[in-house]
Amino acid sequence: MWSREIPAETFDEALRVIRALGKHRYVAGRTHMVHALAAADVLDWARDVTLDDDIDKASRDERLTRAITDDELCAVLASYWSEDTGARACDALLERLERFTVDIHASDDDDVFPLLVDAGWELLRLGELDAERHRGAIEAYGERIAYDVARFEEEEAAEPVAYLQELPAMGPSELIRGTLPLTLWLAGNETYQDYVIRGVLRAAKLG
Repeated sequence: MWSREIPAETFDEALRVIRALGKHRYVAGRTHMVHALAAADVLDWARDVTLDDDIDKASRDERLTRAITDDELCAVLASYWSEDTGARACDALLERLERFTVDIHASDDDDVFPLLVDAGWELLRLGELDAERHRGAIEAYGERIAYDVARFEEEEAAEPVAYLQELPAMGPSELIRGTLPLTLWLAGNETYQDYVIRGVLRAAKLG
């Protein structure tokens, strides 16, 4: 994977980009996981988990995390990054971390604990693109032969090729301080990724 810095200068702009990442026609799927300690003030299930005495909130118990939708992801992030609710949400998170004696750490190998938000999208494979609906991405290669070569390489790869767009792993520090400048982690063909990201920036009114 490689990183791409997004020209978002404010949290509002970062949230616009994150919303746009989930709404374009090249999205094949998404995997967003959120920790109950991060979402307790936003999502009912998360609040219920924090109230469940059978779950050790300082552990890696799988019941502490759950898959969420694009809208829920944005709602959680907005609660920390908006001017209206940010200070209150950050204070509440710090209180929960202290109350449950959570040992916070971020090691050199990026083993963030607790991992509060882990979010990303997968794009359609080149072989799944429709000639009309996805014409823009195909034409981004210039000569048609360049797209055909990239598609052939995808088909002949020893392992299935994944086109991923991932947000940075977010622990307490990233939620409280924010992730500006916003960096995306990308995997897959660079021409394809560049085309999609430029479209996302236009949709977010940043390009």
